[in-house]
Amino acid sequence: MKKFTILFAFQIISISLLAQSMPDIDDIDSVKRVFETMPSFGLYKDNYFSIGTTIGHRPDSYNSDVKFQISIRQRLTRHRLPLDTYLFLFYTQKSFWNVFESSLPMHDNNYNPGLSWVKFIRKNTRFSGIVQFVVEHESNGRDGDESRSWNKVGFSTSYFINKTLMFHGKAFYPIVDSDGQNKDICNYAGIFQFGMQKIIRDGRWVFDLVLTKRKGWDFNFNTMAEVGVHLFRDDNQYLFLQYYNGYGENMLDYNCFQSRIRIGMLIRPKFFSTF
Repeated sequence: MKKFTILFAFQIISISLLAQSMPDIDDIDSVKRVFETMPSFGLYKDNYFSIGTTIGHRPDSYNSDVKFQISIRQRLTRHRLPLDTYLFLFYTQKSFWNVFESSLPMHDNNYNPGLSWVKFIRKNTRFSGIVQFVVEHESNGRDGDESRSWNKVGFSTSYFINKTLMFHGKAFYPIVDSDGQNKDICNYAGIFQFGMQKIIRDGRWVFDLVLTKRKGWDFNFNTMAEVGVHLFRDDNQYLFLQYYNGYGENMLDYNCFQSRIRIGMLIRPKFFSTF
């Protein structure tokens, strides 16, 4: 247990050193230079390690856990492709670890590899955001009754109002095995999401909100809200609080309602996060 914790902490710190500097979004050429000069390997989505429990119940070994996410990307082309585009290979792993049970079992691991084709959005000479065409797979690597998997093809976009406020959205076409154990996953995990990210006090605080629409015309969303505070001025590590309410937080229990709050350490790209 101690050896694993030290190894994981070392890996997280190593990944945090790969985050890129924040370019001037008022100058799209500055953004392009950052993309082309930063290391090809780096962060994709937020990386974090957190601990939490179910809201509304007394914490115990069965409703409390550790949740962590590791997300990386590799730029496959050194220079811009036609139409000012870039090609990325990415991988995200999200894990739910029952550390309070006697044998410390992993409850569920969710594996999410994919390929994204990224294009800048520009307004005159200003960088306004990105649009991505994404092909991805997500599964929990199990077989039998506990097997969960689906594939997604879609588009996502991130649009900057200014340096401190970004809106984002994602819509995709799901490809689900009709004979699988999660053929109704779209009813719970949805097929589109939207949200926002706000940075205040020169990057000291960051607020994230992601809403995922479930099936139907009701006002039913899976909600994830986060608030993080910068630990040190010159790095990208945050102490953060995460709230999740809804279905689909993990693939094994995609059709089970969860309402959980967690606290932990967040490592995020300095430029923008991918959702």
